[in-house]
Amino acid sequence: MAKAIADETGISQVQATAIVQRIFDSITETLLSEGRIELRNFGVFEVKERKPRRARNPRTGEAVDVPGKRVVVFKPGREMEERVGRLRRVPGERG
Repeated sequence: MAKAIADETGISQVQATAIVQRIFDSITETLLSEGRIELRNFGVFEVKERKPRRARNPRTGEAVDVPGKRVVVFKPGREMEERVGRLRRVPGERG
């Protein structure tokens, strides 16, 4: 990502990497303080609470308690959803 930005803008790859990292850090900080961030035409990141639950260890079949926790969920925006939906195959997959 940083290389593509550097190539398109003429800035160094080191500068582009710093900018990309700052954007990711800002997204994280906003999630920590606000719990949600919407990036237009991209999607929404949101902190959700997962409730505690009972599960089974697939190896032993033993019941285990899984504690509740907070997770980040992502819902893609309409434009991303449409563009990905038009793919003929998944990039990077063999076959």
